[in-house]
Amino acid sequence: MADPSAVGIALFLALMPSSGAARPQSAGEGAQCRVPASLPMPRAVRAPDPSEVRRMPIGGYTLALSWSPHYCAGRKGRADSQCDGRAGRFGFILHGLWPEGRGGRSWPQYCAPAALLPRPVLAAQFCTTPSVQLMQHEWAKHGTCMTRRPEEYFARGRALYQRLHLPDMARLAGQKGLTAGSVAQAFAGGDPGLDIGMIRIRAERGYLSEVWLCLDTAFRPARCPAGKAGAPLSSPIRIRPPS
Repeated sequence: MADPSAVGIALFLALMPSSGAARPQSAGEGAQCRVPASLPMPRAVRAPDPSEVRRMPIGGYTLALSWSPHYCAGRKGRADSQCDGRAGRFGFILHGLWPEGRGGRSWPQYCAPAALLPRPVLAAQFCTTPSVQLMQHEWAKHGTCMTRRPEEYFARGRALYQRLHLPDMARLAGQKGLTAGSVAQAFAGGDPGLDIGMIRIRAERGYLSEVWLCLDTAFRPARCPAGKAGAPLSSPIRIRPPS
């Protein structure tokens, strides 16, 4: 598979910090992530049905951020490294870096068999995506369509994530009358070159669940294609506050 990136992997590696600091829950705040001394090994992702395999030209990417307080709200008491507090408290985590097809209505997936991720890859990514099973899933479904090397796939997503300037989510969560558009504007205001047309807000039962940032084939912010759906900008939305 050809690697469509116009940005060399050396640039992404150069942007990575030497220590694994968690992305703050809001700008300038948040607990430091602690990589467990003994990381569990992920389970192999089931072999996809042939009908699920899609190989196609890549027309852009989505950087998907998951809001942990919402994800963890229904998982109290479960053994979950993202939610149990033992590895740290998390705000936005990197759900994944997803290749998209042209027009945003379909995407490549499960492009090649995916071996179990080695521990060095899991440890390097843990403070960005604090779930070994999620990492394995993202590599199998999305990463195999971008590169043959999982460390390259995760380094790219991690570098993009670590360059973001996230809004103050504690302050935003306390505002009344929030809409999906006002949340998108808060994100756009933190990074030059971003506008709300490059952002999709996802909600579940009226609560913020994810933020999707649309990128072009060189991993630069780009307007989201019409097929990339999100919550209507005028729709009311609530934010579970960071713990």
